Formats: sequence, C-alpha cells, structure tokens
Amino acid sequence: MTSKTHISEFDLLLIANQLIQEHENYIEGMRADSVEEKADVLVFKGTYFLDSNGMPTEKTTAVFNMFKYLAHQLSNEFTLQK
Repeated sequence: MTSKTHISEFDLLLIANQLIQEHENYIEGMRADSVEEKADVLVFKGTYFLDSNGMPTEKTTAVFNMFKYLAHQLSNEFTLQK
C-alpha cells in the first residue's frame, strides 16, 4: 500500500474544485464546499441544485457523479490532516 499525502481540508478543496472546473461535465456553479473522510474515503459535499420543493433535478445527478469522481480520484492519494 502506498503512503497517502496528509492534506488540509482547505488545500484538498482547492485541488477538488480545480478538477471540477476542468472536467468535461462541469456545470456553472458546481463546487465542493466541504470534505470529510469516512473509512478512508473522501466524501465531498456542496450545492446539489435541488428544485424549490427540495427535489433532485438533472443537475443534481451531475453533481452527485462529480463528487463520486472526486472520491475515486483523490481518496487513494490524500488523507485529511487531523
């Protein structure tokens, strides 16, 4: 197992949001606002573009998939500093 780089939440969010903006499925306003680590997996959170009734929209699926992409891309490389 390779050693993970310890990183602050702030620095990890900078990297994550850069990846989001460079991704082909980027939607204006899509960004990660927070991250936590659960069982060695980085879990990103942000705006989910819900409608006025709090129901998911087409954009919600795109955001969910983007946060899943970030978890896959970054969880093997980074761990949050305690």
